[in-house]
Amino acid sequence: MQLTGKITPDSLMTLEAYAKWRKVHKPDIMAHRKLRTVHLGEHISVQFESELSMRYQIQEMLRIEKIFEEEGIQDEIDAYAPLVPDGTNWKATMMLEYPDIHERRRELAKLIGVEDHMFVEVEGHERVYAIADEDLDRETPEKTSAVHFLRFELTPAMRAAVKAGAGVKLGCDHTHYPAHVQIAPETLASLAGDLK
Repeated sequence: MQLTGKITPDSLMTLEAYAKWRKVHKPDIMAHRKLRTVHLGEHISVQFESELSMRYQIQEMLRIEKIFEEEGIQDEIDAYAPLVPDGTNWKATMMLEYPDIHERRRELAKLIGVEDHMFVEVEGHERVYAIADEDLDRETPEKTSAVHFLRFELTPAMRAAVKAGAGVKLGCDHTHYPAHVQIAPETLASLAGDLK
């Protein structure tokens, strides 16, 4: 899977080529995604996306849905390409994970607005709160969604600090889910590669 900086129909593999590629490279993609996943407390995980993870997602959707026509391919690109970081930010998929359905229903009702309370804090700088769910609102007056899409915009000084090795915390200051965690150095090294 070749990274080109921009996902276009021409830069994707055919279904046949992807099927062969996938057999060999799926473990590498899973390792990349695991490296870029940060667990915040017991019930929130944040998967920081990349061009590689989004190319994989698009190729998987094309494979599963057996999409090979131009319009369908473009629809998948339009759905997932906005989650590729563009040099000034980190983009992520946030998942609220409660295995028990009754607990999940109860907690999602308590956590309305949680996506707006997610932040990253670069050492020596102010917190940056997520810009959440830019594609569509993902909550109702009764509950929040179990999945949210986040964008953390970093100033040039923050980006320079990260690239120079500054530590970064991921956190949430929602009343019902106060938590923060230091992002592991190996994860942060991968995330620093997203920044210009």
